[in-house]
Amino acid sequence: MCQRVTRLQSDDSAIRCLFQDGNSLTLSRFLAISISPADQIEFDPTAVDPARELRLLQHSGRRPRELYFASIGYVTQPKTDKRNSYFVCAEIAGPRLGVKQIYLPSQTVRDYFYFANRRCPGCEDQTLFELLRTPASASPTDLRLALKVRMLELQTERAQSKQLRLVERAFNLLANPELRSCYQALLLDADAPAVFPYGGFGALLAAGELSADRETFFAKRIVLFLPERRERRFRAPLRKIEFLDGYAVYRDSRRRAEVFLDALSLPVFWDPTWNQWRHLASTKFGIEATFVKSGKYRLRDGEWHLVAWETALPSRLRISLPADASQVLADAKKTYSRFGQFFDVIQAIRDRLEREPIERQELGRICGDLGIPSDFDIAQISWKPDYDPFFYTQLRKRTRKMFLFRDEYIFELERAIVVEVPEQGHATYTFSRPGNLEQWVREYARTPKDDIRRNRSNAAERLGFIGRVMHGRNPRTWLGALRARVGEPVDYSLAVEKH
Repeated sequence: MCQRVTRLQSDDSAIRCLFQDGNSLTLSRFLAISISPADQIEFDPTAVDPARELRLLQHSGRRPRELYFASIGYVTQPKTDKRNSYFVCAEIAGPRLGVKQIYLPSQTVRDYFYFANRRCPGCEDQTLFELLRTPASASPTDLRLALKVRMLELQTERAQSKQLRLVERAFNLLANPELRSCYQALLLDADAPAVFPYGGFGALLAAGELSADRETFFAKRIVLFLPERRERRFRAPLRKIEFLDGYAVYRDSRRRAEVFLDALSLPVFWDPTWNQWRHLASTKFGIEATFVKSGKYRLRDGEWHLVAWETALPSRLRISLPADASQVLADAKKTYSRFGQFFDVIQAIRDRLEREPIERQELGRICGDLGIPSDFDIAQISWKPDYDPFFYTQLRKRTRKMFLFRDEYIFELERAIVVEVPEQGHATYTFSRPGNLEQWVREYARTPKDDIRRNRSNAAERLGFIGRVMHGRNPRTWLGALRARVGEPVDYSLAVEKH
């Protein structure tokens, strides 16, 4: 349907466009500022939200100007056209007007995202570094400090909100390594390819013209882009932070979340050897941030698949560390050093554990006789880098006696025996409590896991196998299921996941 606007009517936080036939369409204020009486609006009245995709024809000038508004999904990486000019294409999310994509020349992306501050009078040659009052060689930590200082100065000067947004946008571009690299290339060559920040996903209003076949909108200018974003708050393992040159990054494939960090946002001692021993850090840190939707293509089974991710805006990031974080990191580094110092001895112990289970206290005496200090954590011998210590902690505090065997822990609880593999993606095996623990452990050591699962030769009956408790996505759900299996009262509130 294509309707001519006769009048605009304010309606609380929105604007109603009244048409000649008496019908109307309600639009958000940010979109309605581009519409005047006599303009034409093309939309699908049968859509659940007709204002989600619009084509506007403005008649205020000598010749009509065409605007197109839609929700976009993934925006491609820059590539060249027949004239060797760079461009990107934004796919339309749930198209209703026949338009499949928006063609965006590289300079259009550049001018809106990377050179936006240059539209201000007197700032034609101002760089984002100059906007933040930092040198082009500033480190990520220097950039965050500069942001704090500039925002404080602007707030003291009662600067306009537009100026505050420009400074925040400058920081968000420069604090992202990929976008900073793109921007620095544009400073050297304005015709270099411009990456669409965070890969698209949001509401885009562009000026341009529709192709003859109505499948492509050729944008000449981006009028407005609002990224799809949401607030998220969760706790993450410190061991998943990877330290790179001047910055660190946390990526979680389960949460589909990505966070870029610097020494100011993550106030811990940045040791150059961190990546070698970070898997030994058993604590978590808090993340609270505004996340924008992004996308990554992954090659699977010979085909490329788009995987939705979310990236934290650096300016809206808050990190909280536990009080003992420094001590935990110091202990992790110390343990790593011990593994190197006593490598041959520990390897000999591992070889012995492959043949026979050893009770924890007995293993401690063996380590002491071999010269390993008494404060060395014996459990680390079998610990895998991606293992969540929550599982071990919950089992350890319920344990009467513990054995190490191969790559497993065997826990004697009050009413059951529990076998745990300290590695991500494994399950917890539960068994009924035997009359003779030592005999049960020897019998278990002779029985393959597959025999227990399938009850081959009555192995499951002989060992009193109760069942498996999968680790799953939410450790607290695992805890509730475990307590039910081992005969403890279950607190079902623990099954509620904390986001």
